[in-house]
Amino acid sequence: MANVSMGAPPTRKAMEAEERPAARSNLSRERLRSAWLFLTPMLLVLALVAGWPLIETIYYSFTNASLSNIDGAEWVGLRNYWEYVDYGDGEGEYFGLFFDSQWWNAVWNTVYYTVISVSIETVLGLAFALVLNAEFKGRALVRAAVLIPWAIPTIVSAKMWAWMMNDQFGILNDMLMTVGIISSPVAWTADPDTAMWAVIMVDVWKTTPFMALLILAGLQMVPGDVYEAAKIDGIHPVKVFWKVTLPLIRPAILVAVIFRALDALRVFDLIYVLTPNNTDTKTMSVFAQENLFQFDKFAYGSAASTFLFLVIAFITLFYIKVARLDLGGKGR
Repeated sequence: MANVSMGAPPTRKAMEAEERPAARSNLSRERLRSAWLFLTPMLLVLALVAGWPLIETIYYSFTNASLSNIDGAEWVGLRNYWEYVDYGDGEGEYFGLFFDSQWWNAVWNTVYYTVISVSIETVLGLAFALVLNAEFKGRALVRAAVLIPWAIPTIVSAKMWAWMMNDQFGILNDMLMTVGIISSPVAWTADPDTAMWAVIMVDVWKTTPFMALLILAGLQMVPGDVYEAAKIDGIHPVKVFWKVTLPLIRPAILVAVIFRALDALRVFDLIYVLTPNNTDTKTMSVFAQENLFQFDKFAYGSAASTFLFLVIAFITLFYIKVARLDLGGKGR
């Protein structure tokens, strides 16, 4: 017992001091059990609707499965990823996903699209969040209006922008020609020089409100006393932003970036609607879908899907490590 002399009976305070850690330990165990009790149904559903299809996809990537003969698929090992064919004359050639130029073009398109779109959306989202966080008349109405692009389904917004960017009767070309920016109509989604930027433009229009909403939530958590103290001290607002606001909302920005990046890495619907069958904008998801269902290369498409999953998992873990995100809440 703490602070108890040899042979002397323990005091009531000493006994309470000994019982307090044990009580906290029991309370922690009860909370942990309760947490697992509530999470178990969700984990079971997640394993059923996500885990099992993922395992099946990984398995089929090591077979010769096709849509017409999935049940009769045979194990072929790494052939879908990497295979060397010897022509018997001292020469040979590598085949498989790792040596497919179209696949690596899709990987590059995906990474390029993700980096550019997420970067622009982060900057614009931060600017919108700062404006929406300020006090002005009609702020609630403006906040609701900003979310409209995010509320529109991706397929609908992609089709809408496809009509607007049409080279013959699209309103975008008409507006730019009216103000003299362009002299002739531009086929935004068909021209190799503008196709990817057209997709990025549509994505930025739709997803910037999502970034603004997450960053705005971080701004709402910043104590107002900080700005009051900076105002009293006469610190310039720009310096307050860089030295106070930005460091305090950094966790919110990092979470917003990783959520948006994960969504961008698996983009499919926007590309599929705006620029179908276009190698200049084809992403990893589009490549996998084409091989899975259109080309009847189910095993090869499964290999592409598996590799896409590994790429996203690696980038996520790398980002969490580099950004030092506290996902477990241990920093509290």
